[in-house]
Amino acid sequence: MKTIIKIFIAPFAFITKYFKACIFFLILALIFANFNNEYAIDKNINLAKIYLNGPIMDSNSIYEQIKKIDANPNIKGVLLLINSPGGAVGASVEISDLIKELNLKIPVVAYVQGVMASGSYYGGMHASKIFANRGALIGSIGVIFSSMNVENLMQKIGISTQSISAGEYKEVGTPMRKWTPQEKEFLNNLIQEEYRMFISDVAEARKLSISNYKKFAEGKIFSAKNAQKLGLIDEVGSMDDAINALKDLSQVQDPVWLEKNKFDDYLEKFLNSSTQFLLKNFTYQIY
Repeated sequence: MKTIIKIFIAPFAFITKYFKACIFFLILALIFANFNNEYAIDKNINLAKIYLNGPIMDSNSIYEQIKKIDANPNIKGVLLLINSPGGAVGASVEISDLIKELNLKIPVVAYVQGVMASGSYYGGMHASKIFANRGALIGSIGVIFSSMNVENLMQKIGISTQSISAGEYKEVGTPMRKWTPQEKEFLNNLIQEEYRMFISDVAEARKLSISNYKKFAEGKIFSAKNAQKLGLIDEVGSMDDAINALKDLSQVQDPVWLEKNKFDDYLEKFLNSSTQFLLKNFTYQIY
């Protein structure tokens, strides 16, 4: 009986003893499988999906998705799925440029699943056509630099900061004290510069009059219906409507999609959840 029990529990004892090693080799196997999938070109694939989801902290995910699309010359069009409140300025501009460049090669049709606001509007505005479901929220074209002032709290708990810096504006935006009038003016000029760039790029991408920016910008959020009236999107409709438009533009009758594999999806979610909190407090954003 003891022998039988030992045989039965041996695999579990092995896994327990070498748990870390098992996890390590499992990750290696997943990465290897992902590597093979990434470079194996399926000649039947003719359309692809790009996902712009959640807060935008960097452009790496979009860059990697486009890289896979570029590696397959059989892909004739892209459906850009958007559900994001925006994020960091630099990353949003990078995504915008990537989508603009891709749209020059093959048609990109955007579909707004929930929110296309601020940075994600910047990112997707160069699509050939923008569709949104009737419950989606569009716009929030504006820039914000936010921070805290914890000076009084630090004094109450008996903590003071010390630092050595060179340059009058090296500590601009610090949360450890009240900003000086000069710092506020400096930050305001910076934000206004970024805002002018944002509305200028929107006007160019969507063929809007920049003189009417107060109607479509100023940080306003719009329903899909009103966003269409303002020219921020092209159609209020379903995902099927967006797909049909993409099929027409790409001249693809029987779509075979390049999907994001599960490993990439899980890894992206893990990295986002572990870094969003830290990054969100240390970058100026266009929420």
